[in-house]
Amino acid sequence: MNTSSPPEENDEFGQHLAKIAEKSQKLIVDFLSRRGGSDQSPDLQPDPLNIGGPFLEMTTRLMSDPAKLANAQMALWKGYLDLWTSTAQRMMGEPAPSVVEPEKGDKRFTHPDWEENAVFDFLKQSYLLSSKWMLETVRQVDGLDEQAARKVDFYTRQFIDALSPTNFVMSNPEVLRATLESHGENLLKGLENLLTDLERSKGQQLRITMTDPNAFKVGQDLAVTPGKVIYRNDLMELIQYAPATEEVYQKPLLIVPPWINKFYILDLRPKNSFIKWATEQGFTVFAISWVNPDSSLGQKTFEDYLSEGPLAALEVIQSITGSESINGVGYCLGGTLLAIAMAYLESKGSPIIESGTFLTTMIDFQEAGELGVFIDEAQLTALEQQMSEQGYLDGASMANTFNLLRANDLIWSFVINNYLLGKEPFPFDLLYWNSDSTRMPGAMHSFYLRNMYQKNLLTRPGGISMLGTPIDLSGITCPAFFLSTREDHIAPWKSTFSGAKILSGETQFVLAASGHIAGVVNPPEKGKYCFWTNGKPAGEPGNWLEAAERQEGSWWPYWGRWIAEKSGPKVSALQGPGNPQYTPIADAPGEYVRVRADLTAEELKARTA
Repeated sequence: MNTSSPPEENDEFGQHLAKIAEKSQKLIVDFLSRRGGSDQSPDLQPDPLNIGGPFLEMTTRLMSDPAKLANAQMALWKGYLDLWTSTAQRMMGEPAPSVVEPEKGDKRFTHPDWEENAVFDFLKQSYLLSSKWMLETVRQVDGLDEQAARKVDFYTRQFIDALSPTNFVMSNPEVLRATLESHGENLLKGLENLLTDLERSKGQQLRITMTDPNAFKVGQDLAVTPGKVIYRNDLMELIQYAPATEEVYQKPLLIVPPWINKFYILDLRPKNSFIKWATEQGFTVFAISWVNPDSSLGQKTFEDYLSEGPLAALEVIQSITGSESINGVGYCLGGTLLAIAMAYLESKGSPIIESGTFLTTMIDFQEAGELGVFIDEAQLTALEQQMSEQGYLDGASMANTFNLLRANDLIWSFVINNYLLGKEPFPFDLLYWNSDSTRMPGAMHSFYLRNMYQKNLLTRPGGISMLGTPIDLSGITCPAFFLSTREDHIAPWKSTFSGAKILSGETQFVLAASGHIAGVVNPPEKGKYCFWTNGKPAGEPGNWLEAAERQEGSWWPYWGRWIAEKSGPKVSALQGPGNPQYTPIADAPGEYVRVRADLTAEELKARTA
């Protein structure tokens, strides 16, 4: 990379940098004055993530074994010696193989200069060597309990990711080129982007803009499948979608989405809407749209979500359609609630739900993946204290937690694009949805984290009770379809596999490629990814997958054939939404979905006017 330039251009570049520094200072002063000064910052807990203890224990154990530490240090030195030799050969024009390569799927070093420029190639490999050494060293420490080891590993990777040379101006060749070519205007624009995000975060955790916030509007660009809200209570709106065929299957579908996110992940744009596709296959589709709660709903419990959510919806759907039985579809946490509803109804001798479809759903939380890093007594106590003060968990807290699980893709890539390159984020419907976070009522969220993630009581018959009834998932005898995704970082597929074995009815397990969102929202027309089938979940997950049949494309048609068999004969579609008892309240997607957690009341009014 040739960075030389004539003296007059260097002088011009220096003038631009001085201008940037002056303007940056003014921008920061303006931002701080709008914040009212730093004295309004909330008190900081000394160790809210409870990571000090595990790292101290790891360091103590590491230092107590000097031989292992010395061997690790020698391995690092050898790696650097090999790298220096390889780099020297390249400098002399000789071919030399790389000492270390980025892992498959690592997109940080795709710019050509990381390969073609010997200096940046050395910098890249030096970073990768050090990263690999650090991770292997902490992973070889003996004697740590499982939770401490998981926490040390997770936060070591966060530290390593933060120090990547791609994240800094002077060590990122793409940023350097942009800085020279624009005379530093990219850095000024990046600073403006940063301050805009800080302002938008309103003193809470920084929310990095991932997509153009004005590129989409719910009900206009997203969530546009025709339908009506035909029922509303404190926690949800029930949407009945218009039929897309003259005849429909007799038994309707009820979709129970997670209340951690907005329901329209299943109704993005027409080309990738699962809800629209389901209506086109001849299903009468109902979907719950959860409220975005504020402090007034802080005492709503998990039981409230059960009674005011799927149980209330089932009663309404029976009244409108006349069908005694209904097929349920639950996504993520919505699937957990659906399983509880099914167990509750069967224990009451009222098996209204004909079948259950569970999309990336955990009901066995023993192996909760990296989300388990955030679940220990100290962190739960701190979280409960925070929620007790405002009545809910702020949406940004949950969103940032999920983003940490894929920090390079969902944090650092946007830091580089927005703040270093000074670019505007690209309009992307899925990232718009991802940024449209929801709050969690304090009472409900505390129950969920403690009884499921921390204690895993849902796997025990009678481990929890709902509405005075002990819940036993093994009592579910109706057919079930579990769809998991191979790269899921929120609901690991081996954990969902374990949970699927708890149910007693005919259960089919399907594993799709990709992750928690892209693996689910995968319309057939795209022809992307693949999925694996092998009947019921039995034995070890690895053995099940090894014997499974790989099928190309989307899992949607495969599931469509399965659910059609559970949906009865075709009948004439209903003429209109609702009935005399449940008349339409509003057009889909309703009002609850429009309430954004990151907008003030004034901003919301302006956007929805």
